[in-house]
Amino acid sequence: MDSGLQQLALCLFFILCRLFQATAEDDWKLATATLSRDRDGSSSVATGGACGYGDLRQSSFGGYSAGLSGKLFNRGSSCGACLEVRCVNHIRWCLQGSPSVVVTATDFCPPNSGLSSDYGGWCNFPKEHLELSHAAFTGIAETRAEMIPVQYRRVKCGRRGGLRFSLSGSSHFFQVLISNVGLDGEVVGVKVKGHTTAWIPMARNWGQNWHSSLDLIGQSLSFEVTLKGGKTIASYDVAPPYWRFGMTYQGKQFHS
Repeated sequence: MDSGLQQLALCLFFILCRLFQATAEDDWKLATATLSRDRDGSSSVATGGACGYGDLRQSSFGGYSAGLSGKLFNRGSSCGACLEVRCVNHIRWCLQGSPSVVVTATDFCPPNSGLSSDYGGWCNFPKEHLELSHAAFTGIAETRAEMIPVQYRRVKCGRRGGLRFSLSGSSHFFQVLISNVGLDGEVVGVKVKGHTTAWIPMARNWGQNWHSSLDLIGQSLSFEVTLKGGKTIASYDVAPPYWRFGMTYQGKQFHS
């Protein structure tokens, strides 16, 4: 290859590298973040949340969770999504090197119309804001910061074990909370099947709680779960015929 062709090939190589880098950077979106605080004023992982996961300290999220402003929360459909977050453009509050953490969307950050969206009303529509748990916030910024500028992007959720199905309800109201979901983490469709029934679609009640007006007591239960990305997985006979309300059972897991 002569020198002219070598120079052209080298030039094309650098152009492709720049395009790849630009595409990777385009995945990041700008937002703001604050440190979530419990009602007693302590900086820790909040118990409960608008997604219905219960005590997050006992969950699979490892304390890395976030409440989302209304625009990001999207009426609960973002529950379970995993976000990579990093503090940017603030030399005083961002940790050196701008490290990132991965959090799970577990809660809703309500708006406060009585405060300016630039001071206090961080979650007012259409702001994109995250309330980070203590573990997540301290992984990217100084806790003395009141509000920090961040970048975030959607990433795959790394989960151990299978999907978890937590059952609740009564003889005429059946509800299941789905958690520990891999891949994009966002459940958009659920079906249930007893050993004497066909697949029956369930409706989102709130967060990642799905319900149906069924009496499935005494039947073994199977579940079909569909993610936002389009993948579907069926877990057969997850719960035995003697299952009880208040119990949690484990099914299959999504894999790349």
